[in-house]
Amino acid sequence: MASFVDRVVLHVSGGTGGHGCVSVHREKFKPLGGPDGGNGGNGGDVILRVDPQTTTLLDYHHAPHRHATNGGPGMGDWRAGKHGETLILPVPEGTVVKSKDGRVLADLVGEGTEYIAAAGGIGGLGNASLSSQKRRAPGFALLGIEGEAADVVLELKSIADIALVGFPSAGKSSLIAAMSAARPKIADYPFTTLIPNLGVVQAGEVRFTIADVPGLIEGASEGKGLGHHFLRHVERCAALVHVLDCGTLESDRDPLSDLAVIEAELEKYAVDMSFAGSDGEVVPLNHRPRLIALNKVDLPDGKDMAEFVRPELESRGYKVFEISATSHEGLRQLGFAMAEIVQAARDAVAAAPPKVHAPVLKPRAVNESGFKIRREEKNLEPLFRVLGDKPVRWVKQTDFTNEEAIGYLADRLAKLGVENELFKQGAKPGDMVVIGEDDGVVFDWEPTMMAGAELLAAPRGTDVRFADIGDRPTRGQKRDEQVERREAKAAARAELEAERKAGIWTESVSGRRPKPLTESGLSEENEE
Repeated sequence: MASFVDRVVLHVSGGTGGHGCVSVHREKFKPLGGPDGGNGGNGGDVILRVDPQTTTLLDYHHAPHRHATNGGPGMGDWRAGKHGETLILPVPEGTVVKSKDGRVLADLVGEGTEYIAAAGGIGGLGNASLSSQKRRAPGFALLGIEGEAADVVLELKSIADIALVGFPSAGKSSLIAAMSAARPKIADYPFTTLIPNLGVVQAGEVRFTIADVPGLIEGASEGKGLGHHFLRHVERCAALVHVLDCGTLESDRDPLSDLAVIEAELEKYAVDMSFAGSDGEVVPLNHRPRLIALNKVDLPDGKDMAEFVRPELESRGYKVFEISATSHEGLRQLGFAMAEIVQAARDAVAAAPPKVHAPVLKPRAVNESGFKIRREEKNLEPLFRVLGDKPVRWVKQTDFTNEEAIGYLADRLAKLGVENELFKQGAKPGDMVVIGEDDGVVFDWEPTMMAGAELLAAPRGTDVRFADIGDRPTRGQKRDEQVERREAKAAARAELEAERKAGIWTESVSGRRPKPLTESGLSEENEE
């Protein structure tokens, strides 16, 4: 069973907001107490928070679906519904949050850093909040809105100052165990390390973290081995340490060829843009400071191999250290060299001027309406699609079983300018209007739904504007009536044609023409 997971796909959704309440205050000797329906509670958010006690994403691997609690509905006597509880998901430090298409959403570094993965839905207003001077006793309330739903990818990138890279069984885990208190698994077979290991090293006054990844082999960029998959854990490092095996028993391997293979694989690895320096640029792994650690010099063959390849490596500009993770030879010098690089990197970050992002204020344009209408065509008939945050949200808040709520939606859309814009784009009564995208609400547009109905007396929950359209045929009924008329005309033509062919029409065309008149103004027959 997996015990370390550094990449998961998390399906999160915020809580749904509670519905508003429709209620009228009732008290003895007060028959007209007025509306007292409370608002619905907001749904809970789903928040990712850095927790130092969390080191893996294993919990989300087994349970990837997380949902925050819903908000409670409003109640009478002006009682608001309970807000949904926020769902806190602890993640390790260094977790990168991405979208399904690879776009970086957040880089969680530092204890307590948070990111809202899915916001909860807002609660609906009760009829007490909807009352006004014009609408004193609303017989409806707004519905709560569903919370956001998102699929996010969590990738763990360990926070390390120094990264150890090398072939399998080169001694990286043994080196971490010798220089720190970490106790990774160590054995005499390749690919012993299956997860990244971290260790804390103290060199003088500098304390830093070193990490190793499962051994790299040739072809790792094509998916061979394990190391290339875990290289994301060393993307935040300040320097690399090549751990070269000088006591290998394989005849076709030597430290120089191993170094060439590892450098080639690092060249092929593309560093994620989620890691960036103080200047906003990303430094590739093979362009960062590098040290060479010639390991296993405690073996006779290892000592000879180290002395043989050291001049060649130094001629290439590398700092070379002959070490032994078993006898601890050369570890002190290597530790101080690592600390020097780490301190230089920290000083550079501290000396760099702080990056201050000036706030960008984007005031609303004077001619911005908050919505747009896109004309489309469906089944050879015009379709008008209304898009915008406000119209879509208002539709979700509307109870379509309540006439007064529908009338309130019509008033809001008319006040926003949707009716006028539909007129400008050539919409006609009965045309199809859709608010939202593919799953939007479909209406048969009736421009007679004018505002101001709240001033007319009507029972709560009803709207007088629906009285004259109760028997109005729908779009489908109109289409069926037109088809029936066409079929009736076709049947009448067929009947007349059948009668003509049967000889029922015996009078010729010339026989039905009027007789010519004489000079006296009478026909020839009458003149005789």
